[in-house]
Amino acid sequence: MTVLDPSLPNIINDELQVPSIQAMAKIAAQHKPRILLLYGSLRKRSFSRLVVEESARLLNAFGAETRIFNPQGLPQPDTEDEFHPKVKELRELMIWSEGQVWCSPERHGAMTGIFKSQIDWVPLSLGGVRPTQGKTLAIMQVCGGSQSFNAVNQMRILGRWMRMVTIPNQSSVAKAFLEFEEDGRMKPSPYYNRIVDVMEELMKFTLLLRDNKEHFVDRYSERVESAEQVSQRVNQKSL
Repeated sequence: MTVLDPSLPNIINDELQVPSIQAMAKIAAQHKPRILLLYGSLRKRSFSRLVVEESARLLNAFGAETRIFNPQGLPQPDTEDEFHPKVKELRELMIWSEGQVWCSPERHGAMTGIFKSQIDWVPLSLGGVRPTQGKTLAIMQVCGGSQSFNAVNQMRILGRWMRMVTIPNQSSVAKAFLEFEEDGRMKPSPYYNRIVDVMEELMKFTLLLRDNKEHFVDRYSERVESAEQVSQRVNQKSL
């Protein structure tokens, strides 16, 4: 809907739209929600990977289709180009996904470099497409000692920077080495219950937002910029 309001002289009226429920999708998508899961450790017994694997099982039970990216072999940013097989795989999964789960160990009070490298390989714009904008995100961390929230706090900032919808709930597993059986399955505990909560909430947000992603991320400033670019191209003088 176009708004014409003389009290807003700085507004380009043709690009100002009033949000409305009528603009939301009328028919929900029928395919399973597509969830990408990332973890931040290359250790043989990686607890962030074990949390991600447990999360994938829960998401599958909730009706999602899940894929886990293995960061083994992913080069450091700027040491290879976008045609490297692992970089290409990661970027394709980013575009494929409708929601994501991020889990990193906390190392020196921060997310690991292994985890951050995965995000650093994903540009805000990829061939005219923003590969993460409007997708839902759940964040979790594992701790070697007492419970901390430094990594999830950082990831929440990172998710906002990537223009993702980060759900309110989050999980931090303290003394993760005590929370898993030898076969890698997580033991029953309040930490496990919290992960169930987070995956349940992620599914709810993903089902709500995925059909309306383009509507939610459509921005006035970007419509204005696009309109100006079109105007300049159409009205440019002949050489």
